[in-house]
Amino acid sequence: MAAYFPKRIIIDNRVKDSRLTHNIMDKLLGVPVEYVDNPIMVIEEIKKKENSFREGKRILLLTENRGRFIKPCPGTKEYICCGYQILNFATNCNMECSYCILQAYINNPVLIVYANTDKMFMELEDKLNKKPETFFRIGTGEFTDSLTLDHLISFSDLIVPYFAGKKNAVLELKTKTDNVDNLLDLQHNGNTIIAWSLNTQEVATKEELLAPSIGDRIDAALRCQENGFLLAFHFDPLIYYQGWEEGYKRTLDRLFAKLNPKNITWISMGCFRFLPELKSIIQKRFPLSKIVYEEFVPGLDGKMRYYKPIRVEMYSKMLEWLKDYDPNLRVYLCMESHEVWKRVFRDNRIKCSEDLARMLEAKSV
Repeated sequence: MAAYFPKRIIIDNRVKDSRLTHNIMDKLLGVPVEYVDNPIMVIEEIKKKENSFREGKRILLLTENRGRFIKPCPGTKEYICCGYQILNFATNCNMECSYCILQAYINNPVLIVYANTDKMFMELEDKLNKKPETFFRIGTGEFTDSLTLDHLISFSDLIVPYFAGKKNAVLELKTKTDNVDNLLDLQHNGNTIIAWSLNTQEVATKEELLAPSIGDRIDAALRCQENGFLLAFHFDPLIYYQGWEEGYKRTLDRLFAKLNPKNITWISMGCFRFLPELKSIIQKRFPLSKIVYEEFVPGLDGKMRYYKPIRVEMYSKMLEWLKDYDPNLRVYLCMESHEVWKRVFRDNRIKCSEDLARMLEAKSV
């Protein structure tokens, strides 16, 4: 898949001298650039002029993050959450995945990079130094893909060496890309985990329209493994369709044909779920997609979910296959109830979010 390049760059004057800004300007000579004092007004104008969400993604905005860079994962008390901390360095994504929750979460068509990284590192220092006895799992990829812009902004050059020197934290970079060239020569000290979202090739072809193929993602993971990185994989969303068993088993066969399970820190699973308002967005933007036409019920968090027996069936099958490859693989469910956990894993070890956090922290150290 071709690397992303914007057709227009907008730079907030407050970050015109930042390192990320200079990284981009050095690599995008010839791309039209506009310097502005009020990026919010510019975004509103873009929203009026751009005739599609996809076209808006061709515009890259560099600005300040005036809020917090680090926030807890927005889990809900009704479901077990892993206690993740999210590092938000950018917003929006150039890949066109039909199911992407960002379509309903953010009312903004452009790709935003927060270039005031000095503030970001101050926040990280404050959080990690205040609680040196606490182990933090910090990740990007909640509001953007962690690596899709890395060939332009070289964010990994800043963040991976920083975490290499930390004893009480790991960084997880979540991606669907094969954009790993910048990572391979970085000193990481085992403290950065490179994680891929995987699906069946059928789902990738129909629903992940601008993302690299499953094979390309696995090949990128192999390159990272060869350079000493720990890996993780997220089968989220698991999509229910006729033939899903063969599709997911085929992806797992391809994955473990190339990768050593001993290098995999964790694997998560989460069935397709969505805010009710996302259905009409998918129908409008992706009229060929069929994923919203299965039977769904409202979950305790207000999201639409497959019926519980379907979720339990999918998780149980995936877990069975994963344990066949390596019984010691650390597998967990994303945003599921204690009841579902118990039925899938057939034990009562994970009763609450704190139990899951302890399990993942023990694997990370």
